[in-house]
Amino acid sequence: MKRIIDPKEILTKDLHQYIIGAIAPRPIAFVSTIDDDGSQNLAPYSFFNAFSSNPPILVFSSNRKVSNNTIKDTLYNVRQNKEVVINVVNYDIVRQMSLASVEFPKGESEFLKTGLTPMPAIDVSPFLVHESPVNMECKVVDVITLGEKGGAGHLIICEVLKLHISEHILDGDRINPHKIDLMGRMGRSYYVRASGSAVSEIYQGVINDVLGFDRLPEFIRKNNHLNGNEIAVMAACKAIPTDVVAVNTDLSKEDIYDEVKALLANEEGEQALRMLISYHNQGIL
Repeated sequence: MKRIIDPKEILTKDLHQYIIGAIAPRPIAFVSTIDDDGSQNLAPYSFFNAFSSNPPILVFSSNRKVSNNTIKDTLYNVRQNKEVVINVVNYDIVRQMSLASVEFPKGESEFLKTGLTPMPAIDVSPFLVHESPVNMECKVVDVITLGEKGGAGHLIICEVLKLHISEHILDGDRINPHKIDLMGRMGRSYYVRASGSAVSEIYQGVINDVLGFDRLPEFIRKNNHLNGNEIAVMAACKAIPTDVVAVNTDLSKEDIYDEVKALLANEEGEQALRMLISYHNQGIL
């Protein structure tokens, strides 16, 4: 059973909580801007993602406050100067990032309040956050207003001019997810740390033909011992194995599936498929 929510029939603050609870974890844009007086502003935004590589485009949304329908300093500065630096948030600075979300009086520097170090950029006026492992200097190419009421977003579309990447998070020309140690935003006051056991590698070729669920034997598709993720490992195989393996008739059905699950946990889909078919052909499964 599922609860049905009509956005037009609940308060915006409650709808907001459903959205940020369901669409998570979200990457965090730690955005540095500057106003016409030269005052630096630093604020986190989790309505954020990358949308193009050529040209390199990032988009974040600065929403109107639900409580009083005002806009934030970031949006004001963006409209004035059309420049931002987007800094990523890793575990080492997550508490300082959270502190920057406090509504300090206009003109007070979040760099000063959070203890983070401002570093000059190359092509834009706002500063980089020195402690962030990746900084992206951007020009703002467009601001799309989505509404005029509290909670309405403003999509700030940014083209990346320069990237600054800490050498210690790189393996050659690729960022190591364990070394960058990123944080993601969940609903309410929850965050997630994307490192260690929270990071899993799932390789899936997108060109080669695969079996798919529909071409798997019915006894596997409708199996109550395996979940959808486990069956999907076998569905990613290219063909049904035609060779069989010797079966151990002393094993219980539960033991057989324990072995199959161990194979699937190691992404050994073809061997798991071969094992299941072999036991099925012997009338054991």
